[in-house]
Amino acid sequence: MSIQPPILKIALPVPFRRYFDYLLPIHHDINQYQPGMRVSVPFGRRQLTGIFMQTAATSAVPIKKLKYINELIDSTPLLPANLLTLTQQAAQYYHHPIGEVLANLLPTALRQGKPIPETPPLHAPTKQLPPLTLNPDQQAALAAITAARDFFQVFLLAGITGSGKTEVYLQALAALAKNRQVLVLIPEIGLTPQTLQRFYERVSAPIVTLHSGMTPKARLTAWLQVRSGAAGIVIGTRSAVFAPFQNLGLIIVDEEHDPSFKQQEGFRYHARDIAILRARQLAIPIVLGSATPALESLHNVNNGRYQLLSLPQRAGVASQPHCQLIDMRKQQLSDGLSAELIQSLRQHLARGEQVMLFLNRRGFAPVLLCHSCGWSAICTRCDKRMTWHKRAGYLLCHHCTARKKVPTACAHCATASLIPVGMGTEKLAAALSQYFPDFPIAQIDRDHTRKKGELEQTLARITCGEARILTGTQMLAKGHHFPNVTLVAIIDADGSFFSSDFRALERMGQLLLQVAGRAGRADKAGTVLIQTHHPHHPLLQRLLQNGYDDFAHVLLNEREQTCLPPYRFLALLRAEAQNDVVAQHFLREVKQLLHDLAINDVEILGPLPAPMPRRAGYQRMQLLLQSAQRPALHHALRQLMPQVEILKSGQKVRWSLDVDPAEIA
Repeated sequence: MSIQPPILKIALPVPFRRYFDYLLPIHHDINQYQPGMRVSVPFGRRQLTGIFMQTAATSAVPIKKLKYINELIDSTPLLPANLLTLTQQAAQYYHHPIGEVLANLLPTALRQGKPIPETPPLHAPTKQLPPLTLNPDQQAALAAITAARDFFQVFLLAGITGSGKTEVYLQALAALAKNRQVLVLIPEIGLTPQTLQRFYERVSAPIVTLHSGMTPKARLTAWLQVRSGAAGIVIGTRSAVFAPFQNLGLIIVDEEHDPSFKQQEGFRYHARDIAILRARQLAIPIVLGSATPALESLHNVNNGRYQLLSLPQRAGVASQPHCQLIDMRKQQLSDGLSAELIQSLRQHLARGEQVMLFLNRRGFAPVLLCHSCGWSAICTRCDKRMTWHKRAGYLLCHHCTARKKVPTACAHCATASLIPVGMGTEKLAAALSQYFPDFPIAQIDRDHTRKKGELEQTLARITCGEARILTGTQMLAKGHHFPNVTLVAIIDADGSFFSSDFRALERMGQLLLQVAGRAGRADKAGTVLIQTHHPHHPLLQRLLQNGYDDFAHVLLNEREQTCLPPYRFLALLRAEAQNDVVAQHFLREVKQLLHDLAINDVEILGPLPAPMPRRAGYQRMQLLLQSAQRPALHHALRQLMPQVEILKSGQKVRWSLDVDPAEIA
């Protein structure tokens, strides 16, 4: 009687929510196989690199149809056991194919099956500044964090802008990171230079960064240094939450409210939530820091899941800036700027100070309009207006990145009376250079920081005082510390008042306060001017008069009354096709599957067109599932997704599942 060879469960980078069964070659020793090792296997006509997960006694596939593993690539596990467990839990929660999740964890070379190179040496910073003296609120926060060194606890460090949250981070990791690693998550690559500099000046442990702007070689090097334990501090954007730490002792999530922590393509995870899951798994503390916490985080404080640490005062001698609304109604504007704002800019610049102007629109103008007939340049793939990027010389769709040459005449009436309507950061900078020709301008937005080193050079110009006028989008608003900025101007505060996104007002409040917080961060008083056509909007008034806590309290009450997160749990099934009938048919079949499963406690809305029905040439439809109970929603998804995967109609569309969607768009 022949002995059946062991069956090996392999995770492969393919869009199926399961493992694949393979047989062990006769000349292979099963004792050499450990979970987390890479293997090379045949898959159809291809050879794929997968991750060995476990063995099994039986298979749902007949033994005669199973293929043999080609090669065991690694001699030791590439991924530690706790990271494999975390990945499995994340894949289950977001109902995403486990093989794709694991593949996304690996640097490109390792994903391709190349051997693990030697880990380059890493040296610690050679110079430290002494720690700063903490005020009583900072001391209380630090004491609470350090007392939790040996168990899981989520801390929400809610401190107004300039209250010294980073100093608490630095002293906490100094106390907890002896012989242990620390992960610091930040939302934007743009925050990396200043954050890295502050940590280099204060931390004696070796530091590495992990973010998408790195070259594949640099990312591989940093990944290996984390895996070996050589990197003591890791500063990274959302994907760094899956780094292969050897001995993680503390996690810090800075600007925890930021929507950039939610991945919007492929594996749609939220890095903050995965970080909390990882801290629970390892029984270590995690600190979520923000001046404007997410409503979900405040809800968890109210329910006792998180411990609130409050920093209500600015650190040192800095005081809160004075905020003032400028009523734009019936005013004569010059290039979108009120006379009051221009006069304030002159006064602050004359005193040798720096000023910052925030406008969350890139390009020169969001609309190119024919003055004769009303025609405007439209993206034919999205049915949305294209933005004129004057310096680059093209029209750009900010939804699908399609480009067009700037026309010399109207496409409808052939007249040459094309005019720019509205203002972007490029037009704002051009206007400022006319008003203030003697003052250098620094722009921080995606268009001006694409090239390697551009962002660092611009920040250096600002820090040394060469650039006196700062303009930019939300890249400029988050976390930066410019002591000489005394005036911050928000050019247009009204965009979020008319959005269909239920999170728009929350994000409006967060962004306004984050931008305002750049003013008066040292010994000079700060002023914030906010241009608006709705100065009496009740939520705007509440935000400025009563502060963020009261503003958030009102929004939470509204969410509860309207049955929206965090009081309801959502999953969004999206479908895209070149024909909307095809996308709608697929979602109707999915809806029928849900009805056939007779699932209770889950409400089904749709299928309906997405708020942006067409993008990049595809018609977009969506089906929304919501429930008052998280377990009920996930129970429904566990039963549903295996059936959705085998729907023939699903092969004719591009579809995706988004659990806890950050945007219903």
